[in-house]
Formats: sequence, structure tokens, C-alpha cells
Amino acid sequence: MIFTRQFSTMINAGLPLVQCLDILSSQQPNPTFKKVLAQIKQDVEGGSTFADALGKHPKVFDNLYVNLVAAGEIGGVLDTVLNRLAVYMEKNENLKNKVKSAMTYPIIVLCVAFGVVAVLMIFVIPTFSDMFKQFGSALPGPTQLVVSLSNFFRDFWWGIFGAIVAFIIAFKYIRKQPKGRYYTDKMFLRLPVFGPLLRKVAVAKFTRTLGTMISSGVPIMDGFDITSKTAGNVIVEEAIRSVRTSISEGKSMSEPLEQTGIFPGMVVQMIAVGEATGAMDQMLSKIADFYDEEVDTAVETLTSALEPILMVFLGGIIGFVVVAMYLPIFQMAQNV
Repeated sequence: MIFTRQFSTMINAGLPLVQCLDILSSQQPNPTFKKVLAQIKQDVEGGSTFADALGKHPKVFDNLYVNLVAAGEIGGVLDTVLNRLAVYMEKNENLKNKVKSAMTYPIIVLCVAFGVVAVLMIFVIPTFSDMFKQFGSALPGPTQLVVSLSNFFRDFWWGIFGAIVAFIIAFKYIRKQPKGRYYTDKMFLRLPVFGPLLRKVAVAKFTRTLGTMISSGVPIMDGFDITSKTAGNVIVEEAIRSVRTSISEGKSMSEPLEQTGIFPGMVVQMIAVGEATGAMDQMLSKIADFYDEEVDTAVETLTSALEPILMVFLGGIIGFVVVAMYLPIFQMAQNV
């Protein structure tokens, strides 16, 4: 991202391509990327186009990057395309960070809750349990439940830990299988809270990617091909591919988009207007900006809604355990 922004600025200032690569390579702190830039410079000096040189390093520069650069070279607007690429990458990174922040908070709180409960069950409750045995009377229902859970945690902690690890490994394995990836992606989009957020992210990413490619001169069919591969969700990827197939058969873009069921009516209508006016790239950019703001609002709403719910959940668990542990003491005090 920083490399693309710097490269765009230098090309726009009129510096030769090879000199730009030489300067950026010498300033690059990452030894692996520095080696890649040196190889690209060598290929360009040997007569390769910049896009062809980038294409030899698919792990560093993806198809979208290479195709946009190729379009910029052909059209003589490499500086403009690189600037669009930098903007695209910055906005895409911001989008990823927003989703991560929305997902990270509840996971951290749940992990803390599990850790607190584990400490209580394994170390604190047994101390109370030994004391209750000296009372010689029957324990109240809530106390007996907590003590039983504590005994289970102490006796089978390795099984609980193993089950969690096994679940994570199994989930990762399932995600690597085509059918597993399909059904888990479908499940994610149907989640009651996170599903709508993921749909908004998918729309923002699709419109931003396709809009950037069309405005840079990449043919629309190639744009759909590359956009589908960067979707990040198999369901969305299949929807984009079905739209591409329909367009290749002579249909408009808006009609098959509506049939997928992934894209909201407003998006379909705006794209239809973009098709009618010949300003598709501008319309896609406006949709992407709108959904970027929608994602912002959704993340803020989600965080503000989850925070009190998770706090009440955590407080409820700890409160129940504390009350359950003091019930026998209150019971004994009443009998005295």
C-alpha cells in the first residue's frame, strides 16, 4: 500500500520507471520485498513490461494489481492507475480493520469470561467445597450445581481443552474443503447479527473493486473475473460469476445482480442508472463510499449493543457463582 502510493507520486513527478524502482528498492526495509523489487527492475531493464514483471510475483502482486497496471501502461496513465490502486488498497484495508474490530471485541470478552470461570472452578470453588463438607448439611441446589461443575472442570480440564483445540482444527480443515467452505460461508451470511454486516462489506468490496477496474480501462468481463476471485466469500463469488455469465449472454448488469439475492435493491437500481447514463465507474464508486459508511455505522451499532450484553452476561455468571457459594453460609446462620 505504501509502496503503491510512493510509486504513484514518483511516476506523477516524471521520474523514469526504472529509477523509481531503484529508489524504492534501496529504501525498502523488508529484505524479501526488496529482492522482489530488484528482480522487477531487472526484468523491466531487460525489456519486459512493468505488468509482466509484476506478474512473475503472484504472492506479492495479485491479478487485480497486475491487470490494473497493464491497463495503465496501455493507456499511458500509469500514474493515475497507481493512485487509484493506492486509494483502493487503503479503503480495502480500512474495511478489513472495521470487520476485525467488530469481531475481536466479543471474542476477547468471551475468552476473558471463560478464563475467569475456569479460575473460579479450578482454584476457588474447591476451597469452598472443602469448607462446606465440614458443615455436614445438604447444600442448596445452586451451590451443588456450581460444586459439581467445579469437580467436572478439575477432573476433565484436559478433555475440555482438547475439545476446544479439536474444534478449531476441525473447523479449519472444513474451511479448506470446497463444500465445507461453501456451507460455512453461507452460514456466516445468515448469522443474525454479523450476517448483515458481512453482506454490506461484500457489497462495498465488490463495487469498489469493479469500479476501480472499469475506471482504469480494464474490460468489464475481465473485471468480473478478477472481482469474483477477491470476493472473500464463496457465495458472493458464485453470485458475481453468475452475473458475468448473464452479461456474456447479452443481458444488462442490473438484472442478474437482482436475481442473485445478495445485492440490495438500492444497489441494483443505482447500477441500472449507471448503465443507462454510461457512468458505471462513478456510480460503483458512490455505492462503495455509501456502503463504507454503512459498515462504519453497523460496526459502531454492533459494538455499542454487544458491550452491555456481554458485560451483563459476564457479571451474571460471576454473580451467580458468588451467590451460590454464600448460600450455605447464609443457611447455616439462619439455623443457628
